[in-house]
Amino acid sequence: MKKFLAEFKAFALRGNVIDMAVGIIIGGAFSGIVTALIDNFINPLIQFITRQADFTGADIATFATNFLSAVINFVIMAFILFCLIRFINKLVSGKKKEEAPAEPTTKVCPYCKSEIAIEATRCAHCTSEL
Repeated sequence: MKKFLAEFKAFALRGNVIDMAVGIIIGGAFSGIVTALIDNFINPLIQFITRQADFTGADIATFATNFLSAVINFVIMAFILFCLIRFINKLVSGKKKEEAPAEPTTKVCPYCKSEIAIEATRCAHCTSEL
């Protein structure tokens, strides 16, 4: 069971799976904006132009409020997703900390290509001055 959960965790935290989930959620929230735009601006505008309906100031205010509400919902959803992805990235990157490479203790002689100590001023093999 532990192996199954470890495999699921590795699958779920892969970048492309998270990106796909974010895309689906943002797409759903954005479809709410498009629906609100059509229902609250485009359809009433078409009805007004074709004289199928007369709108009062209260109706127009209601349309604007509904559309603004959809935009605010989208912004809140995007902010929550941003915070969630930021947390997941910190969680994943925290486990992958690599040690800094150690300082080299040897170098290669440019003349005979043998390995010598880094502080050496003369090669022990070919006696060349470095």
